[in-house]
Amino acid sequence: MSALPARLGIVAGGGKLPAKLLEFCDARKIQTFIIGFENHTDLNLLDARSYALVRLGAGGAMVRMFKEKGFKDLVVIGSVKRPGLWELRPDLYTMNFFRKLGFKAMGDDGLLQAIHAQLNEEGFKLHGIHEIMPDFLMPDGLLGSVAPTKAQLDDVALGFVASKDLGAKDLGQSVVVKEGQVIGTEDSKGTNALIKRSKGGILVKTCKPQQDRKLDLPTIGVDTIRLCAAQGFSGIAAEAGASMIVDKAECIAAADKAGLFLMGVTP
Repeated sequence: MSALPARLGIVAGGGKLPAKLLEFCDARKIQTFIIGFENHTDLNLLDARSYALVRLGAGGAMVRMFKEKGFKDLVVIGSVKRPGLWELRPDLYTMNFFRKLGFKAMGDDGLLQAIHAQLNEEGFKLHGIHEIMPDFLMPDGLLGSVAPTKAQLDDVALGFVASKDLGAKDLGQSVVVKEGQVIGTEDSKGTNALIKRSKGGILVKTCKPQQDRKLDLPTIGVDTIRLCAAQGFSGIAAEAGASMIVDKAECIAAADKAGLFLMGVTP
């Protein structure tokens, strides 16, 4: 792992990951400044910290505040729920960014890559959360005590190829495979929606081939395990070294309790 920055600017969405990163930084005395999003970021994690809240479309305000406070190393972390139109209204900076981007913004990956390039142009260095906290990366192999059968491993291999193909088309990261067939694919509604409309099978989640890994990595957490268990899934497989697992010990315990196999896989 490369040397950690002494000061880290954090763009924080929702979920558990921002809190995990702040715990990590506190333990290593890394100074932080957080910019959270109204109606998305957990305000409890901001208590007594140096932070600001902005709406999603206020890109200019974020850039200005990080520069004024002298934070050049940045991490973008956490989930963002589907926003309302009022939240998305762009400030002048963001409007000019989209005007310059044009039709390249149509896909998620093109947009993320353009954001990364824009941050570099502004003099920031963007770090992937996996570069700061590599223990969050999904390891290769079986994680729990429940092992897949040979037929289930064949389904995982099929799902891996299907998930990569889906990702190459910038449509999603996850598929559900059952008895030799892909029975569900992720769409704009996300992985949880895919799980909820599937009955049984194996969830396979991989990183898109063109994905900007500093801004977005597929993630597995305890909620994913529990949701799969409730829908009668038999296992979960995520790409090793290119996806994240949050609260690994809790995930393993939840998978074992539910009788699900949990594993990291590579091509």
